[in-house]
Amino acid sequence: MPVLINIDVPDLEAGIAFYTQGLGLTLLHRYDTEFVELGGAGVRVFLLLKHAGTRPAPGLPERLYTRHWSPIHFDFQVDDVPVAVARAVAAGAVVEAPTETKPYGQLAMLADPFGHGFCLISLTAQGYGVYLPCC
Repeated sequence: MPVLINIDVPDLEAGIAFYTQGLGLTLLHRYDTEFVELGGAGVRVFLLLKHAGTRPAPGLPERLYTRHWSPIHFDFQVDDVPVAVARAVAAGAVVEAPTETKPYGQLAMLADPFGHGFCLISLTAQGYGVYLPCC
């Protein structure tokens, strides 16, 4: 079952610029003036134009594009965390915590220009297997 990732952004062109220049994704398709498909992360990523102040569904709070917390966030696996952080920051990301070295690798916490948190991670050869044996 394929997973499709949808990211709401208040400015589609700014979203395309950040996710292509800052994270190295590729613009694959423009479906209309309100959504595009990006590739290059091992999954299909769609940016959806959703203006601030609109509601995702009846009864839910309005969309705000200030820094916000979502229990779901993306980790982008990279070869070199400092290089990837510099690239993301140059495209408008905000570093939220210093890069940390963990038993499983190096991790940087950032937010995109629209307030969505994400991490850049470089795993060691053992990766997450350092904590639990596999299967």
